[in-house]
This record gives sequence, C-alpha cells and structure tokens, in this order.
Amino acid sequence: MMRLAWLLLGLMLAAAPARAGVSVTDDTGRRVVLPAAAQRIVSLAPHVTELLYAAGAGGKLVGAVEYSDYPPAAQALPRVGSSSAVDIEAVAALKPDLVIAWQSGTRVAQYGQLDRLGIPVFVSEPRSLDDIPRTLELLGRLAGTTKDAEAAALDFRTRRDRLAARYASRPPVGVFYQIWDRPPMTVNGQHLISAVMALCGGRNVFADLAILAPTVTEEAVLAAAPEVIVASGTADARPAWLDAWRRWRSLPAVARDNLYFIPPEQLQRNTPRVLDGAAQLCEQLEQARAKRR
Repeated sequence: MMRLAWLLLGLMLAAAPARAGVSVTDDTGRRVVLPAAAQRIVSLAPHVTELLYAAGAGGKLVGAVEYSDYPPAAQALPRVGSSSAVDIEAVAALKPDLVIAWQSGTRVAQYGQLDRLGIPVFVSEPRSLDDIPRTLELLGRLAGTTKDAEAAALDFRTRRDRLAARYASRPPVGVFYQIWDRPPMTVNGQHLISAVMALCGGRNVFADLAILAPTVTEEAVLAAAPEVIVASGTADARPAWLDAWRRWRSLPAVARDNLYFIPPEQLQRNTPRVLDGAAQLCEQLEQARAKRR
C-alpha cells in the first residue's frame, strides 16, 4: 500500500503544471530572479514600453511613464511619473511583480527604493543594434512571452542584415545628426544613432567626442564640413532650424541641398522602429551620393 501511495504521488506531481522560476541578468550586471513569469509589469521609460509590446508582453503592462505613446494602446496605461521623476507610491499602488527601469533615465535611488519594497527591478540600457533584439528576448523570458519575443528579435535581425547588405559598404558619407538647435546637440560614436549611420554607409563627423549626446558650436559644424545634416526636433514636422543652416552656403550639406529630417521617435528610441528610421536615413544618404555625380 505504501509503495502504491508513493507511486500515485509521483504521478500527480509529474502531471502538475510546472511553475518554473525566471532568472536573467540585466544591463547593469544585476541578477533578476522571479518565482514565475511576471504578470503585472510597470515600465519606467517610453522605449521600454514599446519594447514590451513588441515582445508580446503589452497585455501584462499595468503602468508606464509619460510619453509612452506607442503603440496606441500604451496611451491608456496609468501614469507613474516621468522617466527621470518616478512616483514610487503610484508604482507600488499598482502592485507590480516586475518593474523595468532605464539606466540612463531612471535615477538609481528610485529603483533602489523599489528594491527595498521587494519589487523586482530589471534595468535596461540598449546601446547598440545588437542590444535591441537581445533585450526583446530577455523581456520575453521575464514576461513568459518567449515565442513572440523571439519572433520579433528574428524579424529585427533579418531587417537589419538586409539594410547592412545593401548599404553598409556604399561610399561613406559624412553626417551631422542634430538633436536640437539651442545649443546645437548631436551624438558621439557610442550612440545607437551612430550605429545606424554605419549601417547606411554613413560616418558620424562627431564620433570622437567623449560625451554620448554632446553640444557643439556652429564653428565646429563648419569645420567638420558634413555632406549631410539630419535633424530630429520634437514632433513629426521638419524643424524650422534645420533650414537655418542655409546661410552657410559653403557647407557641403547646404551646397548640395542635403538637409534632411527623420521623426525623432524613429531614431531616438532604442526599439524595433529604429529600423524604420534607418531605412529613411539609408535612402537619404543614397540621394546624397547621387548628387556627387
């Protein structure tokens, strides 16, 4: 009888659904351990919100910060402050079993508070084109949406490789990417946007600067003599300050009419949409090459 009881118990345990824990390493090297896939997630950055939806975990989001506006469904999420000023009480009130923070945006003290409240925190900091699909896969593991996340990661890598095969070896074009105008702000060679330029056969004329998003002077831009200037701005409309460069007629980008605009959310968020911006940039650099003839 005892043997039969143990046999029945073993069969019952074998038939019971497994609730395997999840263990991953975040972008700061911290180990994040969950007893099971997260069911209530709060995002502390707009790009994180977008990545979670792309990884198939949008249905598990219960809160997000301001400017989490893509996809449209994200606009209905309860707000918990901004990337740089998180409302800890609002986060805790949502009873999340996982919070995704942003290393460059969320202050360490703030996600430290969440740690002390016993809320697991995964810190994201995708800096390269390889980091985006890798992050999708990690988020999929955390949220239990591995199949969707792996499909999204594969799609990203396939699109990126197609762009690289077509454009990366084209004759190089010197590019000044302008984030803002007062003062002029750009990106250095460690920024994701620089990687997008390289994907398109572009060369960041300010790649050697030490700061990730440095300010520069007009004199520095004139000395760098970019063949192309690409502006972002704050919305989907071409900023008026892009055409302010036309007063410098000797600047190659002006002389050849290579002043272009790409909506900022398509290059300045580390999400799959960066390849939409990359496709636009690649075509713009092709136009610039054609004007050399």
